[in-house]
Amino acid sequence: MFTGIIEELGKVVAIEPQADAIRLTIQGPLVASDLHRGDSIAVSGTCLTAVEFDTNGFTADVMQETLNLTSLDGIKVGDPVNLERAMTAATRFGGHVVQGHVDGVGKVVSREPSENWEWVRVQIPAELMKYVVLKGSITIDGISLTVNEVGEDFVGLSLIPETLRLTTLGHKQPGDKVNIEADVMAKHIERLLEARGI
Repeated sequence: MFTGIIEELGKVVAIEPQADAIRLTIQGPLVASDLHRGDSIAVSGTCLTAVEFDTNGFTADVMQETLNLTSLDGIKVGDPVNLERAMTAATRFGGHVVQGHVDGVGKVVSREPSENWEWVRVQIPAELMKYVVLKGSITIDGISLTVNEVGEDFVGLSLIPETLRLTTLGHKQPGDKVNIEADVMAKHIERLLEARGI
């Protein structure tokens, strides 16, 4: 489990293609500082398992299923990625419950800069819009964000300079893909209501 508070902006330093997967090596000295083999790291919102690591970063295997369902498909050497270690019992819970299980891939639609913040709109897959509520939580590329606008097929987000500086949303341009994870509580509520026939 994660909180959606990005700890480090990492960088893809190597990609090793395999028959039905890729092996991804990511520079991220902060998240690697106390890493153990088998630890979970959220990479732009996708929960991956560290299989190798050193003081500069880590390597993870990305299966074809993950590539099919996330924006990691098409990732290139040099691309920035958001990194967050799994939460602990002592972690400050600054974001919301994030599983690292990507529900779909969205797309940056527009950016409107202002003096102190930036308004970004992100297109959301239609089947996920039912989980989006105004002032609710959503995870974009692993970042816990507050929904400030709800359109027919998009959300509007007001991003502070810290978010723009420390995450991939400072680099993404209109047309770029992003990972979307809906609020897990909304999905659980829906399932419970379905089970009760409501």
